[in-house]
Amino acid sequence: MGTFKVGMEPSGITFDGASIWVTNYFDGTVQKLSARDGATERIFTLAYGVLGVIFDGSSIWVANGQDNTVSKISRSAP
Repeated sequence: MGTFKVGMEPSGITFDGASIWVTNYFDGTVQKLSARDGATERIFTLAYGVLGVIFDGSSIWVANGQDNTVSKISRSAP
């Protein structure tokens, strides 16, 4: 068990089989965490108001509530 630090107002979470992806509403970021130990692997800056997140088997899709768009992040992005 553990608790892991993420950004401001986490609003969505998904699992891709290896990593945990968290949307941080007020930061406008998506944080990729190691499912093994919770360490932050990468932070993607998108737009203020990121909400939902889903994994489709190859990419991460993020709903951006403030600008009414959807962003696609490659699961393998470094």
